[in-house]
Amino acid sequence: MEVGFTEVMVIALLIIILFGPDKIPSIARDLGSGVRKMKGAVEDIKTEILKETDNPISEIKREIEKVKNAANEYNPLSDLENPLSIEDENPKKPNHLDDEYSGPVSRK
Repeated sequence: MEVGFTEVMVIALLIIILFGPDKIPSIARDLGSGVRKMKGAVEDIKTEILKETDNPISEIKREIEKVKNAANEYNPLSDLENPLSIEDENPKKPNHLDDEYSGPVSRK
């Protein structure tokens, strides 16, 4: 919607007729301060929106960095470098293979 010169002139004449020439400067000041307040409110809202949308992004970036650091520190060959423990050299025989088993039913 475009406002031409003639429409602006008609609006100006209506304002002069309705409010009188004495009140036009105070109306203009009030309109100017209202527009400034509205612009400030829009900037505040924009700042809040940017802050709120930035937080999840920065949290995701931090989590990605944690995963990268963990991946760099992980060495899959470290499990192979450790020798097997001595406890596994003499495994116990299961009870059904033991000749000296003395349970509820003796094998002798």
